[in-house]
Parts: sequence; C-alpha cells; structure tokens
Amino acid sequence: MSVGAAPDRLETERLVCERPRADQLINLLTLLRDPRVARTLLTSGEPATEAEVTANMAAKQGHWDRCGFGLWMLYDRTDGSFVGRGGLQHTNATGVDEVEIGWAIVPARWGQGLATELALASIDVGFGSLGCAELIAYTTVANRASRRVMEKAGFAYEREIQWVGLPHVLYRIDAP
Repeated sequence: MSVGAAPDRLETERLVCERPRADQLINLLTLLRDPRVARTLLTSGEPATEAEVTANMAAKQGHWDRCGFGLWMLYDRTDGSFVGRGGLQHTNATGVDEVEIGWAIVPARWGQGLATELALASIDVGFGSLGCAELIAYTTVANRASRRVMEKAGFAYEREIQWVGLPHVLYRIDAP
C-alpha cells in the first residue's frame, strides 16, 4: 500500500494538476453536472445536484488531508482553462483497500489524450513518491473510452466486478 505523499501541484506537458480548494467548486460543478459526464461517471447516470457536488468536493479534500494524496483539479497549461479532475485515491471496489487512478475530463476536451496524460503522470506518482506496489483502474463495461485510456497507460484487464450495483471492468498495473 502507499507510504508517501503526492505533490499538491504537478505539471505535465499540457496539464497543471492542483490539490482541490474550495474556490474551485464552480469547476467541479460544471464537470459533474454535465449530463455527458454523468452518463459515464455517476452511479445514477444523472447529473449531480449542487449539494452532491459540494459533498464530493469536501470528501476529496478530506482524502487529501487523511492520505497525503488524492484527485487533482486539472487545468490547461497554456490558457489555464479547467479541463477535468483526476489522480489517485483509495477505493474498496474490489473488496479490499487499493489505490485507484481515476479521471473525468470536460466533454469539450474528450479525445485529446488528456486522460491518458493524466493517467501516466498518476502512475509515476503512485509508483514513485507513494510507493505503491500496484494500482487499479475501473469503469463501466460500456465505457470504451476509459478502457482505451487504461490500456494506453499500460493497465491490463483483470476481470469484471460489481461496483455500486453496476458491472464494471477492472484493470491493474504492477510497479516496474
């Protein structure tokens, strides 16, 4: 399991990744209330309410406080525009505590490779400063785009799992 901490701010070729702050709530509202994002990310398939997004932001900030890592808010390095959220967090999707890499990109930026770029940077942090021996990623069976990101990032398909009452596919990558 992880032993270290992640940087509060991380830069990749095209992204600035920042630990979530309260003043970024409007960005998360935009992301999680978008029906296209909700269809692939949220259990109900419906956009989150403002109260749900506010609680989600608080939960993700709490994860950072407790664990020293979590999901970053993602911004375009060139123009500073908000492009999504992603990174590493604990999950019990497999029935045991593991560290997952997850992402959600604003629909206007889908298909540009940002999720793959974030996944690769997250793998580096997970195996580097966090000291994880393995990482997982999972998505609904039908989410082909996220499955492609997992495969491009080097994750291998492991099996189907049930998570939040829905069939998901589980991918795993081991430390080099």
